[in-house]
Amino acid sequence: MNGRSESLKIAVEKPKTKEFKKRSTKLNLNWLLGGIIPLILLITWEVAGRIGLIEAHLLPTPTKIINEIINMGAAGTLWGHIGTTLLRVGAGFFLGTIAALILGSIVGYFTVFEKLMDPLIQAFRSIPSLAWVPLFILWMGIGESSKVTLIAVGVFFPVYLNIVSGIQGVDRKLIEVGKIYGFTSAQTLRKIILPASLPSFLVGLRSGLGLGWMFVVAAEIMGASKGLGYLLVVGQNTYSPHLVIASILLFAVIGKLTDSLLKNIEKKSLSWQDSFSNQR
Repeated sequence: MNGRSESLKIAVEKPKTKEFKKRSTKLNLNWLLGGIIPLILLITWEVAGRIGLIEAHLLPTPTKIINEIINMGAAGTLWGHIGTTLLRVGAGFFLGTIAALILGSIVGYFTVFEKLMDPLIQAFRSIPSLAWVPLFILWMGIGESSKVTLIAVGVFFPVYLNIVSGIQGVDRKLIEVGKIYGFTSAQTLRKIILPASLPSFLVGLRSGLGLGWMFVVAAEIMGASKGLGYLLVVGQNTYSPHLVIASILLFAVIGKLTDSLLKNIEKKSLSWQDSFSNQR
């Protein structure tokens, strides 16, 4: 009996192991392919800097920039800046997403609220991010609240737009099925509309996170004493292009890592779809 159960266990685990290895190989291949062009650009940049095609005081070589990052990491200052920026982006992303989810669900589902609120929200969406900076400083000072609020504003609009678009694009037949089962408006929204609009919502999250990383630069210009945006200002004030580019490089790398995390969540959440992407 024990031998039979062991055989069954091995038979079940073997396909899982193969599937895991297949996914791992595919992931590694994707990372390798994605790194080809950046590697070529870095090598070209390094060679051009060393042979004098690019002036070092204007655009330092990648090795000098990487050395700057390593030195900051060894000194212990880098992790504080990265951690502070991550906390600000995380808090702003969470608040902006919650606000967008609530308002987007209401506006997308109720026509009356769309007519009442959407024109005003679209008008606010047209305001440049830097235009909010002096107002938030006047209202909330130069502390963390003004910075997080500015990031939340940046995250809000793309998430809101995608939620509204996703809800309004739900198949009408699904709504009719909910009515047949006697669903209330809240039940229809929770059990039918929100799951059906999930693909659009997840795309909005990725767009919102991207804007959150852009807005954090503007936020950290507002009197910050820590953060990657603060390093940009320090590099500008001290005429240190290697520090400025090191900060930009860190923004790019961390932004890509966080986007990859959301993309992985998106793929797992939508694995039930019979889509072109899932078949590749």
